[in-house]
Amino acid sequence: MKLEELQHVLRASAAIAEENSFVVVGSQAVLLLLEQPPEALLVSREIDLYPALHPERADLIDGAIGMHSSFHETFGYFADGVGPETAVMPADWMTRASLHYIGDVTAICPDLHDLVVSKCVAGREKDADFVRELLKHQLVSATTLAERIAMLDASKYPLPTLVAWVERRKLESERPTP
Repeated sequence: MKLEELQHVLRASAAIAEENSFVVVGSQAVLLLLEQPPEALLVSREIDLYPALHPERADLIDGAIGMHSSFHETFGYFADGVGPETAVMPADWMTRASLHYIGDVTAICPDLHDLVVSKCVAGREKDADFVRELLKHQLVSATTLAERIAMLDASKYPLPTLVAWVERRKLESERPTP
């Protein structure tokens, strides 16, 4: 994914949802959060986002420019219209979020550590790769991740297991590559 592609998806989403503010919660938010993200973080071809004021309009985006749409087939990337519940982050994540302006469109991005917490909760192999890469390049701290994980609802999420998952990714990130 390239920054121009993310910007294209945001502009198209604005036209479809008739809204100019979007929360970008997927891995490709790194295009806005990092000056020069490592190439290994840019493998995804989807932008996970939802309209900030009208999250229910994410379905419109998904239908028009989502996976297997003509937009996706034409450009090779797509929007994944998600909801606020998709990315599990600390309740106060908005206090650390940053705003990014693409013409008239505003992208709201969680702080990188908050975004990574959502990847830890999801725990898929692609999430492990993403977290490992961020740790390897010292773009996130395992200590800060543990602190943010501790802010999640312990009745819903296995906090010690999530912290252990981060620690494993940290150890893996420190191993020399063959």
